[in-house]
Amino acid sequence: MIYLAYGNVPAVAGVFYGIKPAVTAIVLFAAYRIGSRALKNGLLWGLAAAAFLAIFAFDVPFPAIVLAAGLIGYAGGRIAPEKFATGGGHGKVKDSFGAALIADDTPTPEHARFSWARFVRVSLVGVAIWAAAMTLLVVQFGWQGAFTQMGWFFTKAALLTFGGAYAVLPYVYQGAVEHYHWLTPLQMMDGLALGETTPGPLIMVVAFVGFVGGWSQALFGPDALFLAAASAAMVVTFFTFLPSFIFIFLGGPLVENTHGDLKFTAPLTGITAAVVGVILNLAVFFAYHVMWPQGFKGYFEWFSALLSIAALIALLRYRTDIIPVILGCGAAGLVYRLAMP
Repeated sequence: MIYLAYGNVPAVAGVFYGIKPAVTAIVLFAAYRIGSRALKNGLLWGLAAAAFLAIFAFDVPFPAIVLAAGLIGYAGGRIAPEKFATGGGHGKVKDSFGAALIADDTPTPEHARFSWARFVRVSLVGVAIWAAAMTLLVVQFGWQGAFTQMGWFFTKAALLTFGGAYAVLPYVYQGAVEHYHWLTPLQMMDGLALGETTPGPLIMVVAFVGFVGGWSQALFGPDALFLAAASAAMVVTFFTFLPSFIFIFLGGPLVENTHGDLKFTAPLTGITAAVVGVILNLAVFFAYHVMWPQGFKGYFEWFSALLSIAALIALLRYRTDIIPVILGCGAAGLVYRLAMP
């Protein structure tokens, strides 16, 4: 609410001016951090490069990239298992912290064992909750209503969060910004910047997307902007996180059964490699909008470029935490904008 009500105040605008370059560096650092762990051989590097080219040069939808990477990983696990055996599993614990209530060798309790009856029961309950909420929105606002479309779109986004928020954000951008026009590209970047300042998972940025969409679309009229924004944020949050809970209850009993099984881990290894390329594409996208805000034909933001480089050096070379980097860049942006004539 503060962002929308006071975002154009020079002091607030100056802080966001400095935060955007930091976000560019943070996303690039995320690609490096995940890639250094996931890309253990040339085949996985090639898969990451192919994913980057697919989404950057050919605008291939993210769901198609995930599906293709999973299929490649599955096939690779059978043809060249040594290339796809790098994913999954936890490292050996070097330090002993005493006996655990539930350790690796603890027998699985009865209630945590997989059964088809429980699987079907949980699936039906989860789908029923989703259908009841969606039906309520359709009855109240119609299928083409903004709230209904938010629920439908973010249900699909929730099913595509392979690799975390950095991977699914391009899909959210395509839908929320380019297709539905709930918010602008710069507002999307500001939302990501705000998301990086919190210790919570970055996928919570979808609440910001819903809030801005409800406010900017004035879904309840010009006199009820906050109510519309808060309602949209609640709808988006509900439909984004409901599938997560369903998958936890469904997949919990399967985790130990599939642990170390290449038929299950190889596709995830392939998807993780592809996600590195997708995240790199997100970094390039942000860099373009931050450094050339009016396109390549416009002016170049040299100060933003310097801030991005400084933030990246702080993250890579000095292992600075993200929060100090964001605060430092925000302060630098504020000073720079206030000092400009």
